[in-house]
Order: sequence, then C-alpha cells, then structure tokens
Amino acid sequence: MLLALEGVSMALEAIRGNKVRAALTIAGVAIGVFVVVAMGAVVNGIRASFQQDLEEIGATTFIVQRRGSGINACDGTDENCPDRRNPPISFAEWDMIRRLPGVQEVIGTMAGQANFAYRNSRVDNVGYDAYSVEWPAVNASDIAPGRNFTRAEYEAGQPVVLLNDTLKAQLFGDSEPIGKPVTISGRQFTVIGVYNPRAGFLRSLEGRGPETPRAIVPTSTAVRQLDAFRGSLTLMVRPRSDISQAEVMDEVMASMRARRGLRPSDRNTFYLVEQDRIMDTFNQLFGTIFAVGLALSAVALLVGGVGVVAIMMISVTERTREIGVRKALGATAGTIRWQFLVEAATLTSIGAFIGLAVGALLAWIIRSNSSLPASVPTSIMVTAVLASAVTGVAFGMLPALRASRLDPVEALRHE
Repeated sequence: MLLALEGVSMALEAIRGNKVRAALTIAGVAIGVFVVVAMGAVVNGIRASFQQDLEEIGATTFIVQRRGSGINACDGTDENCPDRRNPPISFAEWDMIRRLPGVQEVIGTMAGQANFAYRNSRVDNVGYDAYSVEWPAVNASDIAPGRNFTRAEYEAGQPVVLLNDTLKAQLFGDSEPIGKPVTISGRQFTVIGVYNPRAGFLRSLEGRGPETPRAIVPTSTAVRQLDAFRGSLTLMVRPRSDISQAEVMDEVMASMRARRGLRPSDRNTFYLVEQDRIMDTFNQLFGTIFAVGLALSAVALLVGGVGVVAIMMISVTERTREIGVRKALGATAGTIRWQFLVEAATLTSIGAFIGLAVGALLAWIIRSNSSLPASVPTSIMVTAVLASAVTGVAFGMLPALRASRLDPVEALRHE
C-alpha cells in the first residue's frame, strides 16, 4: 500500500515537473476514454429508446410487410432486388389475417404526405399516418382534447383527422380545433382530436416525435380521399394471449402462401418480422458503429501510451541518483519496477477519470435536451478505467525495467 501511494506521489511530482508532456499524455488517454464513454452513452440511450418503442407495440406483436428490412435489405428501386416483384400487402389479406383463430387484432398502417390548411394558415408536406381503429394500442399517444375515430367512421371512410400538438398549434394557434374543418390536399376534413405523441428517440428520427407536425387519419379514408399508395400497407399482428407468437406466425405464413398460390419450393413474397429480429438488426448496426468508436479510442490510447513512455523515460533519467540511493538502502529491483508502473498507471488513470467526467457530462446534456435517454453503462465506465490503467502499465513497463536494472554504484555516480 505504501509503495502504491509513493508511486502515486511520484506520478504527481512528474506531472508538476513535466507539465506539457504530462498534459499531452493525459489528454490522449482522456480523448480515448471520452470517445468510448460518449459512444457507449449514446448507443445505450438509443437502445433503451428503441426497446421502449418496441414495448409500446407489444412484446409478441409481429409485422407483415411487403419487403425485407435491415442493414442488407434492398428496396423497390433496385432492379436486381427479388423483393421488388413482391406484390403489396392487400386489404383482402389484412381481412384474412384478422379472421385467423390465433389472432387477437391486426392494425393496418400506411404513411403519406399532404398539405394542410385552415383559413389563412398553411403547412405543406406534413407527414400523416393512416391507421385502423385500434391504433392507440401501438402509437403511444394521449388524445386530448377530442377522441379517436369510431369504427363506423372507419368503415365509411369518413374525412376525419387527428392532429398532433405541433400541427394543431401551427394551424389553430390557441383556438379550439375540435369540430373545425381543415383542408388536406384540397379535400375537406373535420378535426376530431388532438394527440400528444410520447414517441421515443427513434420515432422522433422518423418524424413521429412531438416536435414534428403530423396527423392521423383512418386507413380507409387515406385510400379513398387522399389517394394513399396501397403498396405501403403494413400490418401489425397481435396474437391471442393464450397462443405463442411462433404458432400464430406459422398460421399467418401458411395462410399468406396459400392465398398467393405459392408452391412449396417458392420463396415467400412477403416478410414476417418479429421484435427479436428488429433488435438483432439494431445490435448489428450499432455494434459496427461502436467498433469504429473503439478503434478511434485505441488510437488515442496509443498516443497516450507513447506519451507515457516519453515522460517515464525522462523521469528515470532525472531520478537515476535517487534510484541508486534506494537500491543502496535495500530496495529490490521488483520494488523499483512496481513504483514506476504505479506511476505510469496513475498518469493514464487521471486521463481516464477526466474522459469519464466529460463523457458523463455530455450524456447528461443530451438527456436533458432531447428525448434520447443517454446514460453511461457501469460496464463501460469500469472497462474504460481498467483499459487506461493497463495502457499505463503496458507502456510504462520499458521505463520501469530500465529503472529496476540500473546498477546502484553507477546510479550513485550520476549527476
């Protein structure tokens, strides 16, 4: 313990005696740790937000969609994409899935853009979501004032609309919007409600956050009144609570294949996506991003390590006579080596704690000023400190060995 404290004291003395070199060494380590901590906080926050969005949909809910999704998925613009020839999910298939015995409910959703106007107020290119009646179960929104559209309004394709808080403020200001007419791409709609989206960070990136003007209309209305693109229809299927997700997915897959006349050797012309696969895609994507961050951090730690070698070599030279005195008084080579390694680890640990502090501060700023719940995982904090200490020991080994191998007689003669 005394040797460790003495090593820490030597490190602080070395910092005072070599301020510029010590500052560069500490800065290199601090930058490396900051990169890891900051990226870890952001990725952890995005993961938590993403998980929250998925939980709002429901743990066993899965998606039926026209094309695949994920990092390697292709879209309809790629001529070589086999999914390009997949037929859209149809309303008839929606009705078929809704009638399956293992299905509790099916929520259909489409998306589009339109121009909104009320009297002299106009907002162009507003994104809207078209849903079936059950949409509050997956949208994480509160409706106040007003109400959701009824099944009768949905079946009739009535021109009714719900505005989010932001769009309501842009069109109506502080006045009451319920029951008033708005024009959507030249068609008159009646406002029946205002919803307050509680979407997480990822939905905010999609333009579905509370700060982005957006609206909700019935799916039937979007098709009849707004000429919505039927090819964008996506189904969210919620299994009955007494039946497993896997059983219902098999049931849906068999029904879809039969309806589309697919032979046993034919590939599926649709996709069923469960939440585990969505999370796997997320982890794959952000795992790659985090790996890039680790590589950048390693470069910064390498710079810090080179600084450790330089400052420790200078320290050995300046304290050669002191080392000789210690050896003459009985200090072993192991004792000398240990003290210099502690000194090196102290230098890098100071940088680590600075990097941790700045990274934690950044996470707090992000958390306080956005919907992203950024936080620094304990595992990353511990790993960052240990990595910096190991860097100090690894790069401090050469100077420590040089100090421990000094001949005491020659060292005492050193001026």
